[in-house]
Amino acid sequence: MTRAQQRERTRAVLLDVSRDLFATRGYAAVGLAEIVREAGVTKGALYHHFEGGKSELFRAVLAQVQADVAHTVATTADTGTDAWAQLTAGCRAFLTASTDPAVRRIMLIDGPAVLGWSEWRAMDEAGSARHLADALTALIEAGVIAAQPVQPLVRLLSGAMNEAALWLAETGDPGDLDAVLAALLRMLEALRA
Repeated sequence: MTRAQQRERTRAVLLDVSRDLFATRGYAAVGLAEIVREAGVTKGALYHHFEGGKSELFRAVLAQVQADVAHTVATTADTGTDAWAQLTAGCRAFLTASTDPAVRRIMLIDGPAVLGWSEWRAMDEAGSARHLADALTALIEAGVIAAQPVQPLVRLLSGAMNEAALWLAETGDPGDLDAVLAALLRMLEALRA
C-alpha cells in the first residue's frame, strides 16, 4: 500500500468510526481518546488529518452525512416525471432520510449545536437549500408556482421540513411520516398558481 493510500485509508477509518460514535452517542459524549482507540490510530494521525481536532472531524462527518442525504434526495427527485413531481419526491425523500436516527443526531441536532447556527446554515445552503432553490425557481419560471421571491420560500420550506424531521424522530411512530407528508403536500399545493 502506498503512503497516499495509507493516508486515505486512515482518514476514511477516522470518518467511519467517528460517524458511528457521533450517531449513537452524540458529539458531546465522544472523546478523542475513544475515537483514536476505536480507529486504531494515534492522536497524531488524527491531528494530521484534522488539524482542528474533534470539531474539524465532526465538520467532515456532517459534510458526509449532508452529501449522502442530498444524493438520496437528488436521486429520488430525478425519478419525477415533471418539475412538480420532482419537487414533491425530493421533499418526501428528505423527510424519509431524516427519520434515520443517525442523520437526525448528526445533521439536525449536533450540527447546529457544535458548529453554530451560521456555519451549519452555510453548509446546509451549499447542499440541500441550493437544490430546493433551483427546483422552486424552475417551477416559478414554468408558471407552476406564482411569481415570488425564491429565497424566503426556500427558508420557509426548509425550516418546515427540518422541524418536521426533528418531530418525526422524536415520535418514533412510523405512521407519523405519512401524516407529515400529507401536510407538506397540502402546503406545497397551496403554492400552485
